[in-house]
Parts: sequence; structure tokens; C-alpha cells
Amino acid sequence: MTDLDTEPTSTHTPEERALTGREARDRLPRARLAEWAPAADRPDPVELLLADEGDRIPELLPLRHERMAASPFAFYRGSAIIFAADAASRPDTGLRAQLCGDAHLANFGGYATPERELVFDLNDFDETCPGPFEWDLSRLAASFEVGGRANGLDQASRALAVQAVATGYCSRMAELGRMGNLELVAARMLVSDAGAEVKATASRDAMRRFRDNVRKTRSRNRMKALAKLTEVVDGELRFLSDPPILVRIHELFEDDLAELVRQHVGAALDGYRESLSPDRRALMDRYRLVDVARKVVGVGSVGTRCWVALFVGRDQLDPLFLQVKEAGPSVLEAYAGASRYENHGQRVVEGQRLQQSATDILLGWTRVADREGRSHDYYVRQLWDQKGSAALDQLDADSMRAYAQICGQTLARSHARSGDPIAISAYLGGGKSTGRALVEFSRAYADQNEADHARFAAHLGSDGTLQG
Repeated sequence: MTDLDTEPTSTHTPEERALTGREARDRLPRARLAEWAPAADRPDPVELLLADEGDRIPELLPLRHERMAASPFAFYRGSAIIFAADAASRPDTGLRAQLCGDAHLANFGGYATPERELVFDLNDFDETCPGPFEWDLSRLAASFEVGGRANGLDQASRALAVQAVATGYCSRMAELGRMGNLELVAARMLVSDAGAEVKATASRDAMRRFRDNVRKTRSRNRMKALAKLTEVVDGELRFLSDPPILVRIHELFEDDLAELVRQHVGAALDGYRESLSPDRRALMDRYRLVDVARKVVGVGSVGTRCWVALFVGRDQLDPLFLQVKEAGPSVLEAYAGASRYENHGQRVVEGQRLQQSATDILLGWTRVADREGRSHDYYVRQLWDQKGSAALDQLDADSMRAYAQICGQTLARSHARSGDPIAISAYLGGGKSTGRALVEFSRAYADQNEADHARFAAHLGSDGTLQG
């Protein structure tokens, strides 16, 4: 048995695997992918969010709420726990894969492989967990309806974008099902390939913005981080505080407590080293830790413990920036089953390795107890390693459709690395009926999201606290 609790595909012929996919239509006919109506016992969205915030840093929660209140799209980005509960309330196909768990259009982007190629892929795995493949697919599709509304696109343009998600996913899944296993695992989308997709359908202005964004991604590296995030104090590199986004621990806490926090992060990094392969440990041994700061990231992650560590190697022009980010249980685990990994940092790392075509060479995990004896799991990765994403608020109808196609293709490749591409493709078919269903679902769920956003905003106090 695999980690996904399904039989290995090697024990079945392609014909048997295709039959498994077609039989899944009996459990969940494709037309039912269109259905959305809140269950009579649907959990209150505000209560779900409050439960999700239970262990977060209280002083950062008003910032989280401010960001989520900004728009229905921002709310959608920060409310993966609500979508997880809603997805689980619907029938499922039983066709499982390692899921992103928060597959929306802002969680895709470009980054550099160890060989310094720019690839386009999923880039957020905090909620990764095995589950029915359509949970990710439906969340991605609905995000284009929600995002399209935020960009002022008309209903027809939004529908075309959602259909492009389905077309990209279904066509790519069919291609992957025809590949050999080694070829499938090696499959990746270069940013240049994504550019060709954009050029084929989008305007000249959209292509210019794409090229500008690639240049920015290329330049967003450790040397730019050195210039923008640090300063030299008494001859030593230090983080340059920018409250509340980036704050040195010695500015957050009194001296004794600041030292305890530094020791906490140092212990986390010591444990992290043990999760690395020997060659990566040798690389880390060439660097010296010089400063630690707290960093606020994303929308959904605001309030979790996230630290950044600054290291110096050969000299001050050889910096290394590591992000040490807290990992709690996936929002999917209550519905799809508990992770097989005791450490949620490892859950994130192993899920990322299963899904991404190439991963950060310094990706690892750790666990450390705070001064009260409570354990905290973390995953560790490089900061600003040529990472970038699309300028989502600048996507017009044509570029939104092209981007949707690319994201659909990318999600298919991610799922095919752990799930069964032959069975999933046989279930979905050519994509027309799936596309129609996802358009209908996305429209209804975007309405639900707007209602949830309004309820959320109504429960915010003037000080940014969320009232149940």
C-alpha cells in the first residue's frame, strides 16, 4: 500500500486503471461536480476561522484580519479551512493524490531549480495532505471566478478562465497517463514554456508584463535580499527592521527573552540540520548564524510563527537567508485522514517533494519546544531564491485565461506524481463536461465566498479582533 492508501498502479494494467476511473463516475457523476449548496449543518465560517487561529500570535491577528477583510479574493486566500470543510461535505470520487490543500491561483509561480532553471509550479504546501484530487481542482477553478470578479472581468470572461483550468488539467492529465513512470516524474514546466502559452493567447501588453515579471523573478535572489533586508551595524550584518512585516527579535522582546527566542530558533536550526542529507549538512557548516527576525508572510499564514535567519559564509557578500516557518496540522486532515508524519514540518516537506518538479536544496524540517515546554513544528527553506508570481491584479481576460490553462496543467502534473493519471483522466474525459460543471460550481461558490466574507467583516471589531 502507498502513503495514499490506494493500491500501487504497478499491480494493475492500464486498462484496469482506466476502468477504475470510469467506475468512479458511479460514485460521483461528473455533472455533480457542478453542485454547491451549503449543508444544513454547515459549520459557521467565523467559528472555523477562530478555531484555526487558536495557536497563532495574538498581536498579529488584527493584521491577518485586515488583509482578509480587504476583498472577497483576499478572504478566499486566507480561508482554506472553510473550503476544506465544504469540499468534505460533498461526495467524492475516491481517486486520491497528494493534494496542495490550498490550490488557488496565487499559490503558483516561478522559482529557480538547483540547476538555476526557472520553472513554473505550485509554491505553497502548508496544507498538503492526501485526498480526493477534485478538492484541489475545484478550489483552483473557483479561485479564478473569485479572482476574475476582483479584476472586474465580466461573467463570460470568468467562465472562459474556469473552463481553461479544466482544459489544461484534463489535457495534461491525459498526456501524463500515456507517459512512462520515469518520464512522468521528470516532467516540468519551464517558465519559458509558460511564456509560450501566454504569447499564444494574450495581448502584446500582457506579454510585456510577463517578460518584466520574469526579469524581476530572476533578480529576486539572496543578493537582492542582502541589499533590501539588511544593514551593517558595528561591522556585522543585521536585519533591517520594517515593522510589523520584518522585526529583529531584539526589537520585539526584552534582552533576556530575546536571547531565549534566539536560542529557540537556533535549536530549531540545529534540529533542521539533521533532516538534511550529508552533502547539504556540509554546505550548512560553511555558514555562521548572525541574526534572527520575525517575518510576516502571505495572507493565510499571518499569525503563525515565522522566523528568518541570516547567515554569513565566506564573507558578507556570501549571505544565506533561511525562512523557518511553523507548520500545524493541515486543514484537510479532519476530513481526509491524519498525516502519516508525526512532525508537520516533515508533512509539508515530503508533500512538497511529492508534488513539485524540483525542490529547494535546503528544504528540511525540525521540531523544538518553547520555554513553556510546548512543541512547535517547522519547515525550513531558502528565502528569495529567485521566487516570483504573476501580477494577479493586472490580468486581463486573455491573460487570465492563459494563466488558468497553465495552472490547470501544473496541478495535473502535481497530482499525477502521486495519484493515478490514467484513472483520473478516464474519470474526467476530454474536459468539456468537467469544464461546464466547474464553471457552474465556481459561480455558486464565489457567491458563497462573498457571503462568508461579508459575515467575517461584520464580526470584526474596531481593533481588528474577530468576534464569534
